[in-house]
Order: sequence, then structure tokens, then C-alpha cells
Amino acid sequence: MDIKDILSKCDHTLLSQTATWEEIKSICDDGIKYRTASVCIPPSFVKRAKEYVQDRLAICTVIGFPNGYNTTAVKLFETKDAIQNGADEIDMVINIGELKAGNYEYVENEIKLLKQACGDKVLKVIIETCLLTDEEKIKMCKLVTNAGADFIKTSTGFSTAGATFHDVELFSKHVGNGVKIKAAGGISSIEDAEKFVSLGASRLGTSRIVKIVKAQEQTQR
Repeated sequence: MDIKDILSKCDHTLLSQTATWEEIKSICDDGIKYRTASVCIPPSFVKRAKEYVQDRLAICTVIGFPNGYNTTAVKLFETKDAIQNGADEIDMVINIGELKAGNYEYVENEIKLLKQACGDKVLKVIIETCLLTDEEKIKMCKLVTNAGADFIKTSTGFSTAGATFHDVELFSKHVGNGVKIKAAGGISSIEDAEKFVSLGASRLGTSRIVKIVKAQEQTQR
């Protein structure tokens, strides 16, 4: 697979608590240069980033991040605020406790409400696979499909593990028509990125791939 194809599927990501505007601006520059799918950044930087990149790059941000236990009302406010500030894509975290309690109507309704708030903007649903059983992951494939979200996403990158090949394979078998897959967290090589894409992921949440490409460019000079 051509490296440009892989980069075009990457949400170039910086979500660390210590991120500064200069660092955010730097990954925006990278995103434009390498034509990544988007940059995924903290909500507080969305307005500045959108003003900086204009229409040259999609801006993605996170909602209910990283634990997902904010109330639905808070997540709705965060979503509307992010979109008003210029976000093109929203990555929300589900309420994992409600899923585990079997309160599926709550989980599905929350996703549905956030998708309504997004309108034609992209909504990705982070389910934090490392904390779920396979049965819960399959159930989430159905809930995400029913709620009309655009993507199901493996991980925040802030829990006990990130994306696995098994989880992307499982998603591919159980998501409905029109729902895409984002693998995120722990994607540390181009080979891993290629494998995730071959298994069905159309987005990759990682900053590592751009770093690898930049390092290769340095050695070729």
C-alpha cells in the first residue's frame, strides 16, 4: 500500500494534557503537508486551529473524553460548541457503565442525539474495546448502526490498551451498512497501519505514522 494512501486515512492526533498551541499548530502543518484525513485535537484548540487551517484540513475533536461518563446534556453542549467553533468531525466516548449495565436504550439515544447535533458533520463513536467483552463490542456495532453514526472507533488511547486486529475484524463482521471503522491507539508502524486497513479500517487514529514518514525523509537527505 502506498504511504500516501495510509496517510490519507490518518487522523493525525495530539490529545495530551500538556499540548500547547505551538504543538497543535505543528501537527496542523503536518496534516496539510502530508494530506492526512484530519487532525484530532483537544476542544479548546478547535477555533484557533480552524482559523489557522481554513479549508485546507479537517479539524476533529473529542467529546466526553476520555472516560465517557459525562451526562448526555454535557456531551450535547460540547458537541454543539465544537461545531460552532469549526470542528468538522466529532469523536465521542460512550457511557461504558451504562453499556455494561445493559442500558442499551440510553447508549443508543445518546449517540443518536449527538449525531443529530452533528448534522452533516462526521460522528465517530469511541467504545473503548479494551474494557469490553466481545459480546459488548458486537452489541455496540448494532447500537452505533441503529443510531446513524458514521464510524465506530476502537479506543481513546488513554485506557489499558488500544486497537487490536481482532477488534477491527469483529467490527467488520457486525457493523451495518454505511458505518465505517476507525482503529486508534497503539498503531506504531506502517505495517500495522496496513494490516488494520486490510481488515476493514478506513481511518487510523495515530500520530506515529506521520512521525515515521518525517524521520524517513530526514535520513534520505
